[in-house]
Amino acid sequence: MEKDTVNEPVAVYTIQPNNILLSIKEAASWASEYLNKVVTPSNISYLIQYGRVSKIGENGNTQIRKKDLQKYYESFHSKREIEWKDKLGDDLNWALSFDNLREADTTKHVHRLHPYKGKFIPQLVEYFLDNHTDNFKKQSYFNKGDIILDPFAGSGTTLVQANELGMHAVGIDISEFNALIDNCKVMKYDFADLQKEIKRITEVLKNFIAKGKTAEFEEELLEKLADFNNQYFPVPDFKYKVRQKLIDGDKYGAEKAKHFLPIYEQLVKEYNIELLQPSANSFLEKWFTKHVRNEIDCVFDEIKKVQNPNTKKILCVILSRTMRSCRATTHADLATLKEPVTTTYYCGKHGKICKPLFSILKWWESYSKDAVKRLQLFDKLRTNTYQYCLTGDSCTIDIFTEIEKRIATFGKQLREQKIKGIFSSPPYVGLIDYHEQHAYAYDLFGFKRNDDLEIGPLFKGQTLTAKQSYVEGIAAVLNNCKKYLVDDYDIFLVANDKYNLYPQIAEKTGMQITERFKRPVLNRTEKDKGAYSEIIFHLKENNNYGNIK
Repeated sequence: MEKDTVNEPVAVYTIQPNNILLSIKEAASWASEYLNKVVTPSNISYLIQYGRVSKIGENGNTQIRKKDLQKYYESFHSKREIEWKDKLGDDLNWALSFDNLREADTTKHVHRLHPYKGKFIPQLVEYFLDNHTDNFKKQSYFNKGDIILDPFAGSGTTLVQANELGMHAVGIDISEFNALIDNCKVMKYDFADLQKEIKRITEVLKNFIAKGKTAEFEEELLEKLADFNNQYFPVPDFKYKVRQKLIDGDKYGAEKAKHFLPIYEQLVKEYNIELLQPSANSFLEKWFTKHVRNEIDCVFDEIKKVQNPNTKKILCVILSRTMRSCRATTHADLATLKEPVTTTYYCGKHGKICKPLFSILKWWESYSKDAVKRLQLFDKLRTNTYQYCLTGDSCTIDIFTEIEKRIATFGKQLREQKIKGIFSSPPYVGLIDYHEQHAYAYDLFGFKRNDDLEIGPLFKGQTLTAKQSYVEGIAAVLNNCKKYLVDDYDIFLVANDKYNLYPQIAEKTGMQITERFKRPVLNRTEKDKGAYSEIIFHLKENNNYGNIK
């Protein structure tokens, strides 16, 4: 009897596999083994919450069907490598997909200090900077103590990873705001002072809010939204039915949004809430409700009083991150603004009626805590090396002189040692307006915009003239930077070169492309999750360049 009792579950599992029910914890364990990567209970809960799989039972006894979970992973994950290679070519290096990483890994410590479009993941930088070799990376190119240059510093990923690996680094960016973010990621802090100032400013903000009726208005609005959404958008049933195409979510949601709108308008009138600012002549005026704008100004006025310059700078970055999340738009359009939204609306992302933001307090408190935590995590990993991001034009900047003005000892070391190489991701042709993505920060902090000096910005398009201008611009940057490199330099540029421009760039700089590493890009934030690749070009000096007639 004992033997039969032990074997009974195995018999059920074998004969009727489609009926197997898994708890969230069991599902996470099964998925981890199935995918050969870590899947947490939170990951499984996410699938249930967002209608990817249906649930059985209620909280505390929630289960899902194993067949549903397997179907989901097979439809998205199982055959992706084969499908992508069919579309992108057999030279696709799947080892550089970093498919085994969680989002927490690719956004570790200060890498998520502030949102930024078009950045590469830190593991890609680390792969080429560290001294390991494998079947694809046949040799190491850099060592501890080397100096690395990123002339398109962006969000500062190269600088941060250079620090972790015990290397010095110089960044250059045409955007003053980008340079602020980058330097805030690698600078040292008096954490006691930082936390003291965060607490002081938060108390000032709370007192400012208490003088008005915004908090009471939001509290009542949230109560009415909760009742309405529970009735018409039950979780997770509604999202599951939308995903299974049993309901047209957009049509149904738009109808219910109209139904709720009079309730919202009555509350706005009752509490005398001012939605719009007097004018919409600037980004700050157009994309923030009046109450949010007033709170932003309140916090910024308090930041101006801070004495410690490093504390003041990181507080500005925290405020900027807060502002980005508080723009008057829908949750789905946060990355690509369309039109200001000042009323309640159906949110396809969350599958319910959502509201605009009327206060920055929640996000200010959340991002303040998160920033301190991330900075402290990085502080435990940092090495005693130099990193600094210059604001300037990489086509013309005198790197040694500009660093000497700011860190004399580092400037002296640069002249004596020179830069070993470059790891950078240049802008793509006609893809992003790098100043415009942080327009709110430029407006508030009064930074000078240098849009006209951007290489390959969206506003110039992807015409033949734009492409040629891009080639000339990237080549000018590399020719200027070569003056500061050692003779036997190594340059790695990450690009999706669909127009085949980099061979021209190499020729114009007296370099040769010695290796191409083609990788699938899986960790994308865009809505389009289709097959997409980029190439890491390895460039070195073309020793025959001077002999070409």
